[in-house]
Amino acid sequence: MPRSGPIALLGFHAVRARLKAAPQSVREVLYVADRRDARLRLLLEALSQAGVQARAVEADRLDQLAQGERHQGIVALAEPTSQPPDLESLLEQLQSVERPPLLVLLDGVTDPHNLGAVLRTADGAGVSAVIAPKDRSAPLSDVARRVSAGGAESVPYIQVTNLTRAIERLQDEGFRVLGLAGEANESIYSVDLQGPLALALGAEGEGLRRLVREQCDGLVKIPLAGAVESLNVSVACAVACYEALRQRGRF
Repeated sequence: MPRSGPIALLGFHAVRARLKAAPQSVREVLYVADRRDARLRLLLEALSQAGVQARAVEADRLDQLAQGERHQGIVALAEPTSQPPDLESLLEQLQSVERPPLLVLLDGVTDPHNLGAVLRTADGAGVSAVIAPKDRSAPLSDVARRVSAGGAESVPYIQVTNLTRAIERLQDEGFRVLGLAGEANESIYSVDLQGPLALALGAEGEGLRRLVREQCDGLVKIPLAGAVESLNVSVACAVACYEALRQRGRF
């Protein structure tokens, strides 16, 4: 169900990202009363120019809003931004995009810190959306938003009923879906990552579920030179997305 009421955006990155993307959605910014450093001063000036109210409060008020997460002494109360509500809406939106879209699919990633880190990477790599199943997946919580450092404000996070069927739908629309798996034969550096593409990543340790693997067009691996058997899912996402970005000539 969609979340009602304002959301709490924790920390400087998240507040600045929302102020840049949708200043009209920010109801109010609260900051700790005894903080007076240059970083806060610059942000307060930007808020004033945007016509956003900022109010000094005691630290325990921010602690209450952050529910135990780190807030850096600043929290924005904002309305949820408008993003595609489902896969079909996303596909319709992507029809007007000139560059071939890149998507990230998450299978069984339940840690909100990992979700936030993936969204941060997705924003940096120009990913069009992150897609995950409704079950066995982290929700877009305040924690995930904070860790995303603003990525959650720009990259849609769409939860689907069945990830395997979602992959099939993407394939019908011309997407190639590649799953990351340590036992794959091909390296991610040896395959073509251009064109409409979705990269599927599983939870650390468990990896992709069998049905998801079987629905993928192929499996690729990230070569590891040391003793560890796998990378954290957010790190693997960064490696894969930036290799796709490199192949597409985006930098």
